[in-house]
Amino acid sequence: MKASFDGTSVLTGRDGRVLYDQSGYGRPEGDGIRLAPQEALYLLHRKRIEVPGYSFDSLLSEYADQRNFLRSFLVYRDLRERGYVVQTGPHDFRVFRRGEKPGTGESLYLVRVLAERDPIRFTKLIEEVVTARNMRKQYVLAVVDDEEELTYYEIKIQKLADPGLPLPQIGSSDAVLVGSSAMIRVPPQSELEKAGFGKRFDDERLMISPVELLYLMGKEIVRLTKDDLPLASAEFFEAAKSNDPELAAKDKVYTELRRHDFIARTGYKFGHHFRVYCGKNVHSDMLVHAIEKEAVLPMSVISRSVRMAHSVKKKMLFGCVHTNGIHFVEFARIKL
Repeated sequence: MKASFDGTSVLTGRDGRVLYDQSGYGRPEGDGIRLAPQEALYLLHRKRIEVPGYSFDSLLSEYADQRNFLRSFLVYRDLRERGYVVQTGPHDFRVFRRGEKPGTGESLYLVRVLAERDPIRFTKLIEEVVTARNMRKQYVLAVVDDEEELTYYEIKIQKLADPGLPLPQIGSSDAVLVGSSAMIRVPPQSELEKAGFGKRFDDERLMISPVELLYLMGKEIVRLTKDDLPLASAEFFEAAKSNDPELAAKDKVYTELRRHDFIARTGYKFGHHFRVYCGKNVHSDMLVHAIEKEAVLPMSVISRSVRMAHSVKKKMLFGCVHTNGIHFVEFARIKL
């Protein structure tokens, strides 16, 4: 069918309404429909429309100066060829359930298109995920790499499970500062170890990491001394953060994980702050990385994190220290 290009959009005549009615292309305007650039190019490429004076290449050239247009078109084409009805906005695309279209169904996904090195600004990301959730949609990032390959990630703000069986009660202990850690004299299989704290140094001593120490001091379970003098939690924190600029975020995220009776141990071997045990499983369930609310990470870094977590059968969460608490943001690869 014939269509015309007005310098901005492609419009069809009355016969174009069948594209909207049957397959959800465009938006009604007068007797015909107005097609978004991605829609027009896709239909032209599939030879569903003709635009006099324009081939696919020349129409693509008209739109190519729009920021990130090519990657947007690649995602649109991929979604269409997977059998979805796709419309532009309110993010980059609204994607309907298979078999549904505007007027007869609701969209399922809100899709944002990115390149592999684009920055992820967590404050903005959380706002968009919350908006999608309030609209009862799934929020998806469609990432286009340098070879024009596509990867889809579903993003969720995870609500941690309510505390299950409480961890064992722990009596108070005295600790001695050793570097940025603390040493406690307790026998093997101590209450601290049963509750998931510390690393055995020898049969008489248990080493407590900085985040564990801050938590235990805050709960008044551990009394810390340095050179036989008491050391307050605030004093220890100020000294320890000079060696670990991420300590403030790690401390807040660790405390929140502990509030849910999760056991959090170092995730260094996996390239993250914590590996987290949520129950009685022998293996950890999640990898968690603590970040400040204004954090910006390249999508390529997040992709590596998700790959690592998937390879060891764990969820990948970023614990974002926000003004209204900790938001645990989960990234998971999906197949649409």
